[in-house]
Amino acid sequence: QVQLVESGGGLVQAGGSLRLSCVASGKIFSINAMGWYRQAPGKQRELVATITRDGSTNYADSVKGRFTISRDNAKNTVYLQMNSLKPEDTAVYYCKINTIVEPYWGQGTQVTVSS
Repeated sequence: QVQLVESGGGLVQAGGSLRLSCVASGKIFSINAMGWYRQAPGKQRELVATITRDGSTNYADSVKGRFTISRDNAKNTVYLQMNSLKPEDTAVYYCKINTIVEPYWGQGTQVTVSS
């Protein structure tokens, strides 16, 4: 089966930066889009950013201009560079990959932004 391992979360002050990484391994068939979602306490999971295999990106309005998603197809890895972080960015961040078979989710990594 497929496993997604996320890293890079932690505690940072408002205005600071973090870089999240997600590495996919296992029996993977043709990864298409990859993305990041987040879920804050008491809220539903929401889209943060997505990226296609050819590099096309999409961002939530709340993170445009601050976050950058990228990928390394050879390493089956997706990144999320987060700059100018705000307290409202505090959430558990989840990696997701879409394949021809089915979508897969990571376990989540906590990002906490202090004021």
